[in-house]
Amino acid sequence: MAKTGTTTQGLRAAIERSGYYPALVAEAVEAAVGGEAVVSYLVHQETTFDANEVRRHVTVLALTPTRFVVSHTDEQAADGTSPVPYATTSTESVKISRISSVVLSRVVANPESYTPGTLPREVVLTIGWGAVSRLDLEPANCGDPNCDADHGYTGSSTADDLSLRVSEAGDGPDTVRQALAFAKALSESTIAADPATPAPRR
Repeated sequence: MAKTGTTTQGLRAAIERSGYYPALVAEAVEAAVGGEAVVSYLVHQETTFDANEVRRHVTVLALTPTRFVVSHTDEQAADGTSPVPYATTSTESVKISRISSVVLSRVVANPESYTPGTLPREVVLTIGWGAVSRLDLEPANCGDPNCDADHGYTGSSTADDLSLRVSEAGDGPDTVRQALAFAKALSESTIAADPATPAPRR
């Protein structure tokens, strides 16, 4: 379940509609947003099954004129550390200028007959700002099949701070559209944050 919009009031309403501890989630997100206006947002709820337990997780993404705010809230069953169920919520506020990549992967059905504007079957939004990086290494070689020298390793570093998957089957077509809209708004904000890059044409 996901909602996107352009106002702080709309963000609060989307959190309340999700029905996932709205008072807790809204308080955390609003505290992180502070007095800034909300340009765009996305509220995404995910349900997972762990053995005999059903656990829910909600991710809230909020974009302000200067910052990207991400919030995660998880619920936990009673365990050795707590005799009652509990929830944990965390927020992170990132300056727009720190966002290094916004990757949007689209999965489309029947690509041979694809027409512009067709809704993807699912999208994966990956946002990187340098907090978490994935390093993939493999042995380096010189191209000579008879060479057995040690050439060390080669690899690549990929920013992977947040990855959010939204599918038409699991979340509905409106949710996919909303994820696309948020990704577009976030991408445009990173362009505007770079003084060396001209703003996109409308």
